[in-house]
Amino acid sequence: MTMNKLALLLTGCLLSCLHMRAQVVTYDNAPKKAKASFDNAVTAIGNYQMEEAVRYLQAAITIAPNFVDAYGQLGITCVQLKKYPEAVQYFEKLKQLDTTALKPAMLSYCRAMAGTGNFAGALQLINTYLQTTKRKNPVADKLKSNYEFAVKAAATQVPFQPHNLGNAINSKDPEYFPSITIDGNTLVFTRRVNGRNEDFFLSQRDSSGWLPATDMGEPINTAFNEGAQNISQDGTMLVFTGCEFPRGFGSCDIYYALKTKDGWQEPQNIGAPINTRAWESQPCLSPDKQTLYFVRETADNGADIFMSHYQPNGKWSEPERLGPNINTPGRETTPFIHADNQTLYFASDTHPGFGGMDLFYSRRQPDGSWGPAVNLGYPINTIDEDASMIVAANGKTAYFASDRADSRGALDIYSFELYDAARPLQTLYVKGYVYDVKTNGRIPANIELTDLQNGLTVSTVKSDPQGNFLVPLPVGKDYAFNVNKSGYLFYSDNFSLKDKNPETPFEKNIPLQPIEANASVVLHNIFFDSKAYALKPSSVSELEKLIRLLKENPTMKIEISGHTDNVGSDKDNLLLSENRAKAVVNYLTEKGIAAGRLTAHGYGETQPLAGNETEEGRAQNRRTAFKVISL
Repeated sequence: MTMNKLALLLTGCLLSCLHMRAQVVTYDNAPKKAKASFDNAVTAIGNYQMEEAVRYLQAAITIAPNFVDAYGQLGITCVQLKKYPEAVQYFEKLKQLDTTALKPAMLSYCRAMAGTGNFAGALQLINTYLQTTKRKNPVADKLKSNYEFAVKAAATQVPFQPHNLGNAINSKDPEYFPSITIDGNTLVFTRRVNGRNEDFFLSQRDSSGWLPATDMGEPINTAFNEGAQNISQDGTMLVFTGCEFPRGFGSCDIYYALKTKDGWQEPQNIGAPINTRAWESQPCLSPDKQTLYFVRETADNGADIFMSHYQPNGKWSEPERLGPNINTPGRETTPFIHADNQTLYFASDTHPGFGGMDLFYSRRQPDGSWGPAVNLGYPINTIDEDASMIVAANGKTAYFASDRADSRGALDIYSFELYDAARPLQTLYVKGYVYDVKTNGRIPANIELTDLQNGLTVSTVKSDPQGNFLVPLPVGKDYAFNVNKSGYLFYSDNFSLKDKNPETPFEKNIPLQPIEANASVVLHNIFFDSKAYALKPSSVSELEKLIRLLKENPTMKIEISGHTDNVGSDKDNLLLSENRAKAVVNYLTEKGIAAGRLTAHGYGETQPLAGNETEEGRAQNRRTAFKVISL
């Protein structure tokens, strides 16, 4: 045999070997050991042992490197495990080996591509799939819609750097549904203990950070599952979901517990009309505890967000669905109303999004309705289920649960700094107690916070029986602050936060004067332009409270007094103060208060409350007040 013939023979053998090595391996022609590993993987998948299945499938492709069935199943399984980059690699290998074998796994391939953030590639794949398939596929149509949205929305990624809250909060067990008080120092969350029973845990924060979380214990935690809780901004009320509780209305109901000076009281079913035979869950209280947001799942409209108002008679109003900017024919869940009482965060699987459940926010409009739902963006939202996010009162720090790579074993609680456009108003608060000015005894009272620009009531808060209160104060606005109780003159104050940005909350103890002759109140929310006596529109809310007081005490006679600082001549100041007092009296008479009950008197600069040497002192001296003349 010549050398040329030998070379040709060797070349032919090599080509034959390469052909055999490149031959596609299917389940039918796979080696026995590879087929056995594949069968073990299928069994593991049936038992929800996905990681075990991956190990068996990897063993199968080690034995048979071109085993297309194993590559396809590896891609699908990695998608289920949210290991999207690995899934893409396995699908790409499958594509190289046999493009026809890829078609049954094409939707999973699309999800894997989108899971890596390559939404353009995912859209191209799904379009190819839809062009080649002959049957209508709603799942594929939904994916196409998601990826079309994602290609545009993800072009500009939003900042997102989540930080694990650490071992003080997180454990080997799943932790989720965080909720936090307005001072940022108390965190309550749900933990599924040993993977079975759901209980609530609580952590306090000090200067060093979060302290080790402790079981809230009885009477809050029981042998039943408690979950999806929300602690009120003042930390005195807990609302939560209880499923299959004795004497419940349906499968899952909403419960509440109150905290007193002696600790947490026994939880109570919140009752009808909030709880029904349907599924009610995921409650969230407004910052003034007067509105409850929750999810109700019904047969006619999926899962929707409802709200109910606490009424003066101690009952909750008939729940109403939030409008179409929030609810869709699909599922809306995990509502969270921020301490500003104006920004609502929630999850939806139907508003335009990246896939699965996405997180959205909506802002309350001047007429009380909710504005358009805004997707929080990528990578906060992904192709997976993204839900249950809360935002601290500072408007910057968001908390959520995730099973990220650095979790302690399952779902962990993380925090991140929310980007500017999605932030609510930074919210401070005023806290203190109400007392009788004569006896110094603590008394319960009602506190109203009013937006001076539009006259709308921002919140109505009831103090506890000992007179303690906490009222949220969103920055960026000016507020009238009024405290009232039957048998007492109301207290008037204001907080100007429109042009200021204080960092610390306010503490103010409120003295209330019993209604009696010679008792007087400064009306801090009566406003005039400098050197003018025409009432400004922002005075209306205060004047209406004075009218209400006069109507509740129909025989009361009062004097309206005007006062100025010492800037200007005595004569001019006296005239200005008289005209301002008359302007108030004229408003009251126009609103139906008998003129015989009212007297206007201007005192000019003769009765200062503070020195006129500083602007602060002069501001105190420029005031309108009323005094009870007789009852």
